[in-house]
Order: sequence, then C-alpha cells, then structure tokens
Amino acid sequence: MFSLKYIVKSVMATVVVIALFACEGNYSNIQKLNLKDNEPVGIGKGVNFKYTDSGAVVTNMLTPVFYDYRNMEFPYQEFPDGVTVYFYDDGKKTTVTSDYAISYESTGIVDLRQNVVILTHDSIELKAQQLYWDQKSQWVFTDQPYTITFADGSFNNGGRFDSSQDFTNFLSRDNDGIQLIDNSTTDGD
Repeated sequence: MFSLKYIVKSVMATVVVIALFACEGNYSNIQKLNLKDNEPVGIGKGVNFKYTDSGAVVTNMLTPVFYDYRNMEFPYQEFPDGVTVYFYDDGKKTTVTSDYAISYESTGIVDLRQNVVILTHDSIELKAQQLYWDQKSQWVFTDQPYTITFADGSFNNGGRFDSSQDFTNFLSRDNDGIQLIDNSTTDGD
C-alpha cells in the first residue's frame, strides 16, 4: 500500500513537471515580463559587425552604441551615436556615415540622419541630413536637401531624390547643378 509520504512526493513531482512544461511554452512571454516597457532586449558598445559571403567580408559596420528592440511589435535596431559602414564589392569600397541611424527589421528600411555622407568607390559623394535606404529594393531616397558630386566634377543640389543604390539611375526633383557633357563621344554631324 502507498504511504501518505509517497503520495505527497508523487503529487509534488507531477506539479513540478507540469510547471516546467508550462513555463517552457511561455518562455518568450516570461522574458517580456522581465523587461521594462520600451527597454531594448540587447545593448552593444563599441560594436564591429562584419557580414561575410563565402568567407569574404562584404559589409563592416562600426558603431559606438547599439540598441536592439527585436522584442517590440515593430522590431528595430537603433544607433543613437551614429554609424560608419563599409561596403566591399570586388575589392571596391563604399563608405556610409551618419550621426544617427535606425534599421527596421521587417521592412528592410534604414533611416540615416544628421550629417549623412556616402562616398562610393568611384568617387561619387552624397551629403544629406536624412537618407532612407531600402535594402530589399536596393534603392535610396530622401525628401530633404542634399548635394551630390559626381566623379567628373558635375554636381546637383536639390530638395529630394530617388536613386538606385549605385547611383546609376538618379532621379532628382527641385534641383539645380552643373552637368558636364563630353561632346567627343556623341554621334552625329
């Protein structure tokens, strides 16, 4: 016959097992309870991210501070003290800097703000106070004033633009500038 002591131990063991399985299924909810409202799930200082493809570094991002808000309903990463990003493509380096950045995980949009500078491997320099980069579409755009200087010395100052990320398809609105045209390459009389 079972003793009272044996029955109590069995019941306690069963309760512990049920509690463990119940907690495991709700682990993410328990993690959220431990976070204060609007607090990041992770913080990094002196961060040096390196993204590789087939063993080669394709992107290197440096930032003094990184806040990871993947725990939010609309997840994002914030870089309040700015970023410096180096993109490498077949040995060619493009540099992007800004004083502030925020990256929205679900949309692939990066919002660069304050003293945004892009210097491409072929000497195109873009300066703006705000620039959006759509990583999925490989497109950059802004509705803020900007200045772009091309490798041949031509430049454009404007109020807004849309462009492919390599600036081969550049659509400017509300602008002025100087465009240099090489007449020796035109066909005709």
